[in-house]
Amino acid sequence: MKCVPDVYIDSMGYAFTLPLFKYLGGCHVGCYVHYPTISTDMLSVVRNQNARFNNAAFITSNPLLSTLKLVYYYLFGFVYGLVGSRSDVIMVNSSWTLNHILSLWRAGACTNIVYPPCDVQMFLDIPLHKENRTTEYSIVSLGQFRPEKDHPLQIRVFAKFLGKKTMGQQSLPKLILIGGCRNQQDEQRVNRLKKLCEELGVEKNVEFKVNIPFEELKKYLADATIGLHTMWNEHFGIGIVECMASGTIILAHNSGGPKLDIVVPYEGHITGFLADNEDDYSETMAHILSLSPEKRLEIRQNARQSVSRFADQEFEEAFLLSVEPLFK
Repeated sequence: MKCVPDVYIDSMGYAFTLPLFKYLGGCHVGCYVHYPTISTDMLSVVRNQNARFNNAAFITSNPLLSTLKLVYYYLFGFVYGLVGSRSDVIMVNSSWTLNHILSLWRAGACTNIVYPPCDVQMFLDIPLHKENRTTEYSIVSLGQFRPEKDHPLQIRVFAKFLGKKTMGQQSLPKLILIGGCRNQQDEQRVNRLKKLCEELGVEKNVEFKVNIPFEELKKYLADATIGLHTMWNEHFGIGIVECMASGTIILAHNSGGPKLDIVVPYEGHITGFLADNEDDYSETMAHILSLSPEKRLEIRQNARQSVSRFADQEFEEAFLLSVEPLFK
């Protein structure tokens, strides 16, 4: 109360602070939602007793615990919607987030999409070369080593792909997993992924690049043929945008932001591929590598042109236009 702002904008996901500033502080209140604290997808996962990274197996196997968690989620979702709808301006980062916020907050009149700023220019500066027939293929995954990124699925998909031996070339492609480790838990997760590679017999074709410098990351992206992404219901997917800007052919999960906003046709032309499960991924991976170098180059060019809508300047303009009502 000693330092009350005229305008309060939350961009961290602290929805319960919104009514506090609006009613106690008398502020104009806005928010930029990157990921809903709770979503209708989370409710359906618990309702259907599906095991996920945020719904432990001991809960899914117990009807009572599942029911209690579902009741808690519904109550939390109701209150979350109540406090969130107190905003004068609501910005969301993708169509996926928009759908969930509209469902929970029910404030469509003041809600709009503002895509997050992606510094695509530094990746667009990477020269786009036509492949030759002796090109050694690499598949790059870009993302922190967190459970929701589902790196085990990437390794299983790659093992299944290699097992089909559809390449007809001397050297097998490599899977390069690039990501950051935040703590000891993440480091242990990487060690388990390495053991999974050994169990599936693909350890010689899988490389782990942990906490590498940015320039090294750019080099791997520049040399890669496919950018691999497997997170279910990614709210947006900045890493996917970076892969596309770098010139890789993206193969992402058929859900969330990748499906609705990013890996979509550009001027009627294909910009990448989507998949749902192991078989889809491995078959699509084989399809991409079976395309002619000319066709792959065409897809890479389409993808590069499409990501300009996620540039910093586009974000600045959309953000300023959205928050303008707060300053009147």
